[in-house]
Parts: sequence; structure tokens; C-alpha cells
Amino acid sequence: MTVLVEAAVESLDDALAAVDGGADRLELCLDLNLGGTTPSDDLVATVLERVDVPVFAMIRPRGGSFVYTYAELSTMLSSIDAMRAAGVDGVVFGVLDEHDAIDRSATETLVAAADGLSISFHRAFDRVADQGDALETLIELGVHRVLTSGGALDALAGVDALRDLVEHARDEIIILAGGGVRPRTAREIVEESGAREVHARCERDADRIRGIKRELEGED
Repeated sequence: MTVLVEAAVESLDDALAAVDGGADRLELCLDLNLGGTTPSDDLVATVLERVDVPVFAMIRPRGGSFVYTYAELSTMLSSIDAMRAAGVDGVVFGVLDEHDAIDRSATETLVAAADGLSISFHRAFDRVADQGDALETLIELGVHRVLTSGGALDALAGVDALRDLVEHARDEIIILAGGGVRPRTAREIVEESGAREVHARCERDADRIRGIKRELEGED
């Protein structure tokens, strides 16, 4: 089975490098050092004009906590509307409550606003205590995929938890393995976890994405 490679990018140069390296999909954002924030309308328009792979836009008004105020959630809803109008293929967000559990109400509202787009829940998921329960919540709410390292510092360290999540997910939600994915680790992560989508940062580094693709395409 083919493994999809998603590249996280924060500029047009990053996006072009990722596509040159063979990325199958882009996660477009700003401030990757903060975990990613909502990209500008101009950046989204420019990237969409120049690439021919699916583009998912981050919906996150700031770095830091994944607990958002009413005003911040309103901003996220407006951002989803703007990204839909721009023509993105999907959106990426994650909302927790003050107990580091999935904020069901806020997530339900965001999912409804994103109807018709592909929806990813980002690595806020790695903050939750019970990932199995959280996964069931996201399935019930209609989220399509979860970006996760299995709760570890990186996907290789979390590979056992990732395997459990893949088994738990069945065919109801996609587990997107991310966190420290490199050419030297990609194949082991996929073989040990069973994940069929991986996520890697691209900083104008086509060779990183190309190397990951090469390793995964060499899978037995």
C-alpha cells in the first residue's frame, strides 16, 4: 500500500521544495517554530496558484495553549470560511479544554463549519491523557485524520502507541504519524505502526522529502 507524505510548510519556497521532493499533500501555516498558526490569505493564494497537490491550511490564531477563548474560536470560524473561499482542500485544527481533553463542543462547531473540507486534528492530540477515548470522540465528531506522535517526543519513540491508535482507528479515521519523521526513521515508523500517512517538516529542503519518499517506496 502506498504511504502518503504530507509536508508542513510556511512559505512559497518551502511549498515548492516540498512538491519538488515528491510531497503528496501540504500543510500550510505560519510560525512552524510555534507549532504552526493560520497562514495569511496572500500566502494561501500564492501557494494554491503554484502547486498541484492538495493543500490543507492550519487554523490556529496563536501559538501556546490549545484552550481558546470565545473570541479566538470566532476567529477560527472566520478563518475556516476564508480558507474555503480561497480553495484549500482541508483544514487543520485542535481544541482542548482546561483538563487537556478534547473540547467536544468547540470541535463540533469547527467541524460543522468545515463541512465539505477534509479535517485534520493536529498534535494538540498528544496532550490528552487517554488517546483511545480521545480518538473515539474525534471519530464521533466526524474528524477525518489525527496528526500524532503517539504522545511521545517523536513518532519513532511513540511507535507502539501509534500502532495501538492505528488498530483502534480501524477504517473510521486516519492516523497521520508525525514528529521527527526523517529519511532514516520513516520506514521503521511505518513498518512498526502500520500508519499509511506520515507528516514531515520541509524547510526549503526537497531532499528531506525526497529521501522520505525513497525510503517508503522501497518498502517491501
